Amino acid sequence: MKKFLKIFGIVLGVILLLLFLTPFLFEKQLKDLVQETINKNVNATVTFEDIDLSIFRNFPDATLAIQNLKIINNAPFEGDTLALSEEIVLQMSIRELFKGGDEPKKIDALRIEDTFMNIKVDSLGNNNYDIAIQDSVSTTTSGGGGFSFDVDHYEINNSKIKYVDEGSKINLLVEDLNHEGNGDFSAETSTLSTYSTALVSFTMDSVNYLNRNKLKLDADFKMDLQNMRYTFLENEALINQLPLTFDGYVQVNENNNEVDISFKTPTSSFKNFLAVMPAEYSKNIENVETRGDFIVDGYIRGIVDETYIPKMQINVASNNAAFKYPDLPKAVEDISIAAVLKNETGLAEDTYIDINKLNFRIDQDAFSANGSIKNLTGNMLVNMALKGTINLANITRAYPLELEQDLNGIVTADVTTSFDMNSVENEQYQNVKSSGTATIRDFSYTSPEIPNEVKLATARLQFNPATVNLENTTLTTGQTDLAVNGTLQNLMGYLFTDQKLKGNFTVTSKTFSVNDFMVKETAEEGVASQTTTAEVAGDEAIKIPPFLDANIDFTANRVLYDNLVLENTRGSLRIVDETASLSNVSSSIFDGNILLNGLVSTREAIPNFAMQLELRSIDIAGAFKDMELLRNLAPIAQALQGELTTNIDLRGNLNDDLTPQLQTLAGNALAEIIGARVNPEQTPLLAQLDQRLNFIDLSNLNLKDLETRLTFNNGRVEVQPFDFNIKGIKGRASGAHGFDMDMNYNVALDIPAKYLGSQVGNTLARLSAQEQENMTVALPVNITGSFGSPNINLNMQQAVNNLTQQIIATQKDELKEKGRGVLQDIITGGQRKDTTAGKVPSQNDSIAKKNPNEAVKETARDILGGLLGGAKKKKDTTKNQ
Repeated sequence: MKKFLKIFGIVLGVILLLLFLTPFLFEKQLKDLVQETINKNVNATVTFEDIDLSIFRNFPDATLAIQNLKIINNAPFEGDTLALSEEIVLQMSIRELFKGGDEPKKIDALRIEDTFMNIKVDSLGNNNYDIAIQDSVSTTTSGGGGFSFDVDHYEINNSKIKYVDEGSKINLLVEDLNHEGNGDFSAETSTLSTYSTALVSFTMDSVNYLNRNKLKLDADFKMDLQNMRYTFLENEALINQLPLTFDGYVQVNENNNEVDISFKTPTSSFKNFLAVMPAEYSKNIENVETRGDFIVDGYIRGIVDETYIPKMQINVASNNAAFKYPDLPKAVEDISIAAVLKNETGLAEDTYIDINKLNFRIDQDAFSANGSIKNLTGNMLVNMALKGTINLANITRAYPLELEQDLNGIVTADVTTSFDMNSVENEQYQNVKSSGTATIRDFSYTSPEIPNEVKLATARLQFNPATVNLENTTLTTGQTDLAVNGTLQNLMGYLFTDQKLKGNFTVTSKTFSVNDFMVKETAEEGVASQTTTAEVAGDEAIKIPPFLDANIDFTANRVLYDNLVLENTRGSLRIVDETASLSNVSSSIFDGNILLNGLVSTREAIPNFAMQLELRSIDIAGAFKDMELLRNLAPIAQALQGELTTNIDLRGNLNDDLTPQLQTLAGNALAEIIGARVNPEQTPLLAQLDQRLNFIDLSNLNLKDLETRLTFNNGRVEVQPFDFNIKGIKGRASGAHGFDMDMNYNVALDIPAKYLGSQVGNTLARLSAQEQENMTVALPVNITGSFGSPNINLNMQQAVNNLTQQIIATQKDELKEKGRGVLQDIITGGQRKDTTAGKVPSQNDSIAKKNPNEAVKETARDILGGLLGGAKKKKDTTKNQ
């Protein structure tokens, strides 16, 4: 017994060792085999990250896992990704590993994980999935090896399929696809049991028919692999919650596919209609009270090839039905539906929809529609008629919609329209035939994104063959009232294609408050939110709608913007390509007028603006108090009282909330002060300057007809030199300041010499009164710091030096005259005509009576001594400046 156990243990150990070593022995061989099979059968670039062979993963089967498979198309779809798969798992008997190189290895199970299939058909009919090399066998290599796919079980898990047919304008997206099947593919006939779930979206020619609708199919098929026919056996499908059963078959032929399938709802309860709706809108339908019926049935049969699609007829019908949710007060009654999707020729362009009847009623409000949509895959022809009244508030009282905004208002319509899509797309609106009216009354709208409720009292749409007139539209919100009339040029193009909404409108208002359309600032920690300029939540930015192409002429008696009140405002607004352009906007404000032209664009990644602003004869004090832009351009003007005319040309970038980025502003301005007085106490700069220049009264500053030019760039305002006068004192100023209010200005004052008497001692006594009055000297003033905290540097030393030089020059001239008189006395022996008779003797007269040479020396010494002494005294006194 011990010997037997020993032998058994050795054998078991050898088996386990072989099982452990098998992956190492065969992995490279299988990797080469996979690559060889792909290269000989596929016309595409196929790569994979690795291949893993395991004996124990699905023991007793061997498992071959292909990791991160990629299939990239060659021409005519070169570079396109056909498929990405995280993992493809092949299961086979361990015996298959030991087959010779010429024998195909049979695959028993296949599992595909996290795969994306991207299928395309271009406008010429080329498809990107036709990648099989001609005359090759898909399951084996031409040399006789490779793989044989006789699977008993397969799975597709967590995958996605995207199908785009440019020629037919079909887009199919299958998401969250999970599908599995069990069957014997080695037998000529067998039963295949399948179970599938997915989210399906389907669009044809820009019309969305399914949007992530839930699809579930639990079906058995009879497989006739010899004749390639698959027949429906027991089955049930759920579209959202609508049940359907199928009969028929799919036949795969050499040159086409043959389909013959019929389907129907297993019951005729009207709950089937509610089940068509997405699950979030059809909650608790088992408790809904219904009467009447709802039936979906039809067939799809015929040939599928490059020319034909199956003939089909899908009927939807309901008669005198009603439903009421137990928790809602209203019922929907008198429901009648008769619609069919049909194709009688097998040509895709002959598919059409007939809506013969669609009626319902909530309380006394009844609504009906009928029409047809033909040539679905070509130049679609639309004929529709709508008539009735709907109280929007009753919709949520009868159907369990969960909306952020309560519906309200009454819509009344009586409209017919007929058009083809080519005419709409090519803007040939003469081919659009529409007539009738639609009105809405007593509609209101609230949202966290706007400060006040918007109330639409009435709006009327008059449908004409080529246009739609918007008439008698009045709305209010906050302090704002608006009356709108206009014309929509392409309403059908906007509704049925991706065209921009085009129109021309006239808007009038008694009061238009810009703040009524600003976004509320988010409340913080229980503090009530306040209305501010537009705040952008998260990373979202304010954008001008890209779908608008509109002209708006507007007139408003009053426009309120922050603390500004603009009277009699009128102008034009053009919105196109995410750009809003203002033209000839005029208004009365600050006892003057404003004229504005400009634009705001959000088309680029960084929004931008440009404007030309003309202010005519405005009140300076009011304008600079209330307009931040003017305060930034010329902060010192806040101290002026009078009238101003200016032209401003400004451009720059905007933040996401459409406020200017100050550092990017560029432009120029020309300002003319018609007449103004100065109140120095209004600004720290002028108040300090008034104190430092004690011989000047800035309230006497004369700015009448003053002109100055400003340029802005890189966040700075440069002021070109301009001249001014302060009661006889001339001045010139220039410099620059930033929007952060730092500054660097230079002012040159031309001051009469008499104002510097204390600075030059008795030197001015050497001048006559008239000379003191007429002689002037330049006083440089440098201003730095900020407008709130200025630094003023009076260069008094330079002014004193300049004055001293002027006095010396004047005294030199007088000295020369006196010297010439003394010399004349010497020559004539003192016999000059007495011109001083009757005069009081002066110091100069006494000097002249002295020795002539001594007189000259004494006079020069006295003058120069006084000047030098005065200069020294000036130097001493300026130390305290």
